[in-house]
Amino acid sequence: MKRSELVNVFGTEHPVLGMIHLPPLPGSPCYGGSMDDVITHALRDAETLSGNGISSMIIENLGDYPYYPETTEPETVAAMTRVALEIRKRYDMPLGINILRNSWKAAMAVAAAADCQYIRLNVLTDATVTDQGPIVGKAHLLARYRKSIDAENVMIFADIYCKHGAPMTPRSLHTVAREMIGRGMADALIVDGADSSQPAPMEKIQAVRNAVPETPIFLGSGMTVNTTDYLKTADGCVFGYGTKPSGDMNDLVDGPTVRQFMRQVKQL
Repeated sequence: MKRSELVNVFGTEHPVLGMIHLPPLPGSPCYGGSMDDVITHALRDAETLSGNGISSMIIENLGDYPYYPETTEPETVAAMTRVALEIRKRYDMPLGINILRNSWKAAMAVAAAADCQYIRLNVLTDATVTDQGPIVGKAHLLARYRKSIDAENVMIFADIYCKHGAPMTPRSLHTVAREMIGRGMADALIVDGADSSQPAPMEKIQAVRNAVPETPIFLGSGMTVNTTDYLKTADGCVFGYGTKPSGDMNDLVDGPTVRQFMRQVKQL
């Protein structure tokens, strides 16, 4: 995807992707026993995000810790699909899927089944050391799987040196970015800080921009009402951590905070 195509997908040149952080799903250690409660939580967040000007929403199984490095457990796929379909029925906007920690096959399957427009993937190429252990990119398998299920309309938004991890063998951002697009078949890149609370360093954002000047770049962490200036260096952002002023990711999305953030984004 080219930067010029963002407006065709999201209706704006500077999309904000709001996070729907799901409570624990069936099969995870902290699951509360009610899928109805999970769906209610998700729909409340979706209503708050959509009602305050968000361009798109990403559905993520945040509550399923400790995460599988990669999973296709049927209960996870089924629960994510059910939630995504409930949201799709109600909202005509681009939706994304992220299944932690790096569940490329499950995410692509859910996105295809629920008419979602993209997936977020933390490790598409190279190798990353995480709290789930080493994770090796499987771009070669993802590209072939996407083709095999006739889901080539589902885009891949890939983190470059993702948060909560470190490259096993660091390479230049210029090389990684160009190869992630040219050889890994990513459609857009997501640039992260060290963890969810920290924005990416400006020099990292600029290095990625210089490497792939025509590719959409999203900021993937640390976006709050205090860091909107970072968006001057990117095309859009993922807005999750900053939607919850308490810092507790189990909270519901806060409407006034989203409204203020979107107002500031429009003024950039």
